[in-house]
Amino acid sequence: MPELPEVETVRRGLLPAMEGRLIVQAEVNRPDLRWPLPENMAGRLTGARVVQLRRRSKYILADLDRGESLLIHLGMSGRMLVSGVMLGGFHLDHPTPQKHDHVVLHMEGGARVTFNDARRFGAMDLVRTDREEAYWLLAGLGPEPFGNDFHEDYLVARLRGRATPIKAALLDQRVVAGLGNIYVSEVLFRAGIDPRRQAGKIAARRVAGLVPIIREVLAEAIEAGGSSLRDHRQADGELGYFQHSFRVYDREDEPCITCATPIRRIVQSGRSSFFCPSCQR
Repeated sequence: MPELPEVETVRRGLLPAMEGRLIVQAEVNRPDLRWPLPENMAGRLTGARVVQLRRRSKYILADLDRGESLLIHLGMSGRMLVSGVMLGGFHLDHPTPQKHDHVVLHMEGGARVTFNDARRFGAMDLVRTDREEAYWLLAGLGPEPFGNDFHEDYLVARLRGRATPIKAALLDQRVVAGLGNIYVSEVLFRAGIDPRRQAGKIAARRVAGLVPIIREVLAEAIEAGGSSLRDHRQADGELGYFQHSFRVYDREDEPCITCATPIRRIVQSGRSSFFCPSCQR
């Protein structure tokens, strides 16, 4: 599942094609993705102008001048691909339409934005912009890792007394929005914290130290275009390459880059956790 860096990378790639531009025509080629698409979605999008393109947690939000926001969730295999526009100094020609091009936005200026999702685990919806905090996928989300509300005192207070493992606590979207399995593993390695440790028993100074590390790891991943393990592509179709910088994730039995101890993999809440048993305590 794409995490914050992958979604933010896609959002940034969509900016030159979408933000401030009119949706000249919207094509909706099926009635549903993971869930049913909103009623008259093509009509509600066609002729609307994208005022702002934002990210909230793992969702992209395109604010429209009609008071609605197009919410985009990439799911496991969804891709937002841009063509007919200059990206990175290169002009991206329109590709031949594909079988799984479920929603296509023809934008002012000649760009085309295509939502392609072979397994249809992604989702799109139209949400009242002024009521988005009550929307079921966004309600209760914690602060953004790069936002002012996410700081050392906040995280210490949220984790105080919690008996859950620190890995699970950081994956809780009510604590901090956007973190997923890959980047929590990387954060805990850099912090030297065993993912099995009870969150409430870790010293406050170590919990506080997680905040700058979280921001550091996410910033590096965004700069690298995210991590492409299976389906993630940037908006221009290129792979991300942060996976080449993993220090523990997906490196079971490989030597730790710090001490050469083999990296271990365990399963926590149905998800793989990777860590160094010597460096992380």
